[in-house]
Amino acid sequence: MQVAIHLGAHCTDEERLLKTLLQNKGRLAKEGISVPGPGRYRKTVIRAAQKLRGKEASEDSRDMLIDSIVDDDSTERVVLTHEDFICVTSRIFENGMLYDKAGFKPTWLRNVFAGLPVEFFIAIRNPATFIPAAFRHKSQGMRDFEAFLDGVNLDQIRWSDVILAIKEANPDCPLTVWCNEDTPLIWPEVIREVSGHDPSIRLNGGFNILAPIMAREGMRRLRAYLASHPPRNEIQRRRILAAFLDKYALEEAVEEELDVPGWTSELVERLTEDYEDDLLEIARLPGINFISP
Repeated sequence: MQVAIHLGAHCTDEERLLKTLLQNKGRLAKEGISVPGPGRYRKTVIRAAQKLRGKEASEDSRDMLIDSIVDDDSTERVVLTHEDFICVTSRIFENGMLYDKAGFKPTWLRNVFAGLPVEFFIAIRNPATFIPAAFRHKSQGMRDFEAFLDGVNLDQIRWSDVILAIKEANPDCPLTVWCNEDTPLIWPEVIREVSGHDPSIRLNGGFNILAPIMAREGMRRLRAYLASHPPRNEIQRRRILAAFLDKYALEEAVEEELDVPGWTSELVERLTEDYEDDLLEIARLPGINFISP
């Protein structure tokens, strides 16, 4: 059995991945892909990982855990997703680093399923918008922004460090990465990579990301256009989506709220430039499946 683990990150998904997969639960089950409800595994898996603290689970305990998560003995792949798998929101910058626990928490998760092939998936986001969103998200009552940052140097925040930490600690686990900003254009591919379903299978929810950020008239026209002009390939499909987004995107839905005391437009621009440079570095990392438009 394959185990696909979606690690978040925080403020990149809003459970849309899980909702889309659950929307297609029956169809995926016919392909041997299980999408359990979050109540069946999130607390259980985290507790198991904390109990083992990096040690490999015995075959018996692993199988007992899987039996509590998966109903069908014919399941070939199970998909687990939780933005708190690495840490809770208030500890994102613990010890003055972005996801300091990325070097060992994914390994703890992998070892819960010792002996089974495990894949990791993570979306990343421009720190200029990620940091304010994460602080507003659910920082467990933390009201002080400086305490939330825990001394992190904003100019040294690099997602590539997080990706490398995960990969170096788990060299045998495939790792797929994508940008939150690109999700509206690559959503079907993200779903396909995470679920592992046959590309010929058409799933529902392909517009779950687009619909909230595009005017209703734009969505209507897009659906009609795709029906009358089926794209020949993925690249053409993305170009069509980009064109419709450019024309019909809802300004209030795509604007980012950056109400951070002391943050200037110059800082936001600098963080964005660093992020764009970092994406080039991530795309060059060996062994990383980087989904881009």
